[in-house]
Amino acid sequence: MSHRLGGVHGCRTAAVAALLLFACANGIARADDDDPRPAAGIKDNSFLIEEAYNQGPGEIQHILTLQRQYRDWYLAFTQEHSLGSQTHQISYSVPYSWLRSDGQRTKGIGDATVTYRYQVWLETATLPAFAPGISLILPTGSREKGTGDGSMGFEIKLPFSKIVSDRVTLHANAGMTHLFNVHGHSPTGYMLGGSAIYAVTRDFNFLIEGVAEWNESVNDELLLERERTFTLNPGFRTAINFPNDQQFVFGFATPITFSRDKRTDYGLFFYLSFEHGPLPFKKKK
Repeated sequence: MSHRLGGVHGCRTAAVAALLLFACANGIARADDDDPRPAAGIKDNSFLIEEAYNQGPGEIQHILTLQRQYRDWYLAFTQEHSLGSQTHQISYSVPYSWLRSDGQRTKGIGDATVTYRYQVWLETATLPAFAPGISLILPTGSREKGTGDGSMGFEIKLPFSKIVSDRVTLHANAGMTHLFNVHGHSPTGYMLGGSAIYAVTRDFNFLIEGVAEWNESVNDELLLERERTFTLNPGFRTAINFPNDQQFVFGFATPITFSRDKRTDYGLFFYLSFEHGPLPFKKKK
């Protein structure tokens, strides 16, 4: 999972390449839930990096994140649904911001996204999982308040995931964000990132993520600005498992953001997730 925190916060790459991959893709399913390796105990619960595992048949995941960055707070609620099988997944994300870093205090809903993901590759002994996605960005935020960009747009995401040993999983992301019209400009952002996760047990992991971003935005003078940032995000996550494949995951991290134009920022990141299968009233008799 990747998180858009406002402005043109990138996560993304090459629409043409993604469409070609879509065209040649085959439908597949998630790695076996009975996999005894500790690394397989918690999946699809990263923070800034998106994992390449769609929800399985009938599964729904509810995700709540809260991040502090440059004195600003960003809350986001995301819900992911499988569409009949793990091959297809639909999700939406709604952000809310409390902004203080620019000297003014404001709050409000940000730009929501609706995302479709296609599970292209199933992880094998030699092949990583791969689940590219495309998102529609909706201008539900307010540019006047600073909680949105005031433009529709799209986001292309290319996540890869691979369990490389009994306790270690590696993830890689690339992508692009593009907005259609922000006061006559079309800002574009690019992102490259990766993470390593170490499973102390099946239900407790340490992780470290790294995200490099090249973003464009339109300033108050209606000029296009470019910014480069790198975020290092060490943290942990822990799971509580319930009957009927229900899982609760809590996580915490301390993102450190380096920018040429701003001071180094030491933030906070909180993560909550609940994943479950079909609700009782939806089950067949």
